[in-house]
Amino acid sequence: MPDTEPQTGEKLVEGKTKEVYTATGEAGLVVVVNKDRITAGDGVKAHNLEGKAAISNATNTKVFTFLQESGIKTSWVKQTGSKTYLARRCDMVPLEWVTRRVATGSFLRRHTGVPEGYRFTPPKLETFFKDDANHDPQWSEEQVLSAGLEVGDVVVGRLEYDIMARTTLTVFEVLERAWASLDCALIDMKIEFGIDVETKEVLVSDTIDSDSWRLWPSGDKRLMKDKQVYRNLETVTQESLNQVKRNFQWVADKLDYFIPKPQGQVVVLMGSPSDAPHCEKIRDHCTKLGVPCQLRVTSAHKGTEETLAIIAQYEGSGLPVVFIAVAGRSNGLGPVTCANTCCPVINCPPLKPEDVSRDVWSSLSLPSGMGCGTVLYPEGAAQSAASFLALGDHVIWSKLRAKQLNLWVSLKLADKKMNAN
Repeated sequence: MPDTEPQTGEKLVEGKTKEVYTATGEAGLVVVVNKDRITAGDGVKAHNLEGKAAISNATNTKVFTFLQESGIKTSWVKQTGSKTYLARRCDMVPLEWVTRRVATGSFLRRHTGVPEGYRFTPPKLETFFKDDANHDPQWSEEQVLSAGLEVGDVVVGRLEYDIMARTTLTVFEVLERAWASLDCALIDMKIEFGIDVETKEVLVSDTIDSDSWRLWPSGDKRLMKDKQVYRNLETVTQESLNQVKRNFQWVADKLDYFIPKPQGQVVVLMGSPSDAPHCEKIRDHCTKLGVPCQLRVTSAHKGTEETLAIIAQYEGSGLPVVFIAVAGRSNGLGPVTCANTCCPVINCPPLKPEDVSRDVWSSLSLPSGMGCGTVLYPEGAAQSAASFLALGDHVIWSKLRAKQLNLWVSLKLADKKMNAN
C-alpha cells in the first residue's frame, strides 16, 4: 500500500456508506472512500460504527483480488489507504443482482409456502431496481429489458443483461467454493455492475463486503457473521454494535485464506528432449490456470526403471498429481505410467498432422485395466489436468470457471459485432 493516497477531485456521488471522487491526475479512475457507517432498511436504521470503514475496505480488497486473480473483470484497481480504494470510473447500472443458494430472508416473505433452507440448484438469480423510496422493487428479466435503462451512452439490452446475469452466477459460484473451503456456507449475495466510461465494458463494480452477503459458518444460521445480525437487533447498544464489528473483522481475517498455495501439480513426462517445445506449451497453459507444472525427460521403452522411479517420487510427495505423457510414434510412456500409478494420466502425443492416423493408436488402444485419456493439443491437456486438480482446489476451479465465462462473453461480443455489419 502506498504511503500517500491519491488526491481526490470532484465528488461524484455520496451514498449511505461511501463517497466517490474523481482521482486527480488519473484519467478514467475514481477514489472510493468508505464510511464508518452501518445501515439497514433503505437507510431507515443507521448507526455510526467506528472502524467499519477500514474493515469494509480490507474485505473488499481481498474479495476483488480473488475475483481478478480468477480472471473475472471488475472495476477495482487497488487499495490506496485504510479506508479508500482506486477503481475504474463507471456509470453504474441501477440494479442489484442477487444470487441465492438457500431460501431465507425476503425470499420467504415473497414466496409463501417455500420452507426456509430450500436449496436452489442452479442458484436462484433475482434483480432489484435501485429505488430507496420504493424499497428497491424486484424486477423480472422482462421488466429490465423493457425499461431501456440508459447508463452513460449505453442502453441496457439483451447483450448487457446476459453478460451481467452470467457474470453474477460466476461470481457467486467462485466465492461459494472459496468460502466452502473454509467451512462457511455462502447463502446469498448481491453485486452491482458498471459500464466503464472509457472502454464501455460491463464490469463487476461497487463494494463487496459483509453488507453484501449472508454467510453461515458450518452452514448454521445461528452462527451468521453478516449484516443480518445488525438487521435483527431490536435494541441497538454499543455492545451489540461491537459484536457486529467483531463479526465483520472475523470475515475479513478469514479472507486471508482465500488464495492458498496450490495444493497439487502437473508433471509432464516427455519421451525425448526434442518434445520440449510441445511440453513448454502445456506448461504455459498450466501457468495461466494457476497450476504448478514440472517437465521431466524419461523414456518408458529405453529407461523403464527410471520412469517408474520418477512416478514414485511424485506419488510420494503427498500432493495431488496429474501426469501428462508426451511421446510420439509408439507411445509407451502414457500406458506404462497409467499401469503403475493411481494418479490421473493424460496422453498428449506431439503428433504431426500427417502422422496422426498412424501413431495416435498407441495412445488410444490400451490394454485392459488402463484408463488414461488422450488429448491432442497442449491447451486441452493442461485444461484437462487442471479439471482433475480443481476437484480439491477452489482457486484452480475458479480460474477454469472464469475462463468459461470470458470465452462465453467474447462469443457474445463477436456475435454483436458480426450482426452489426
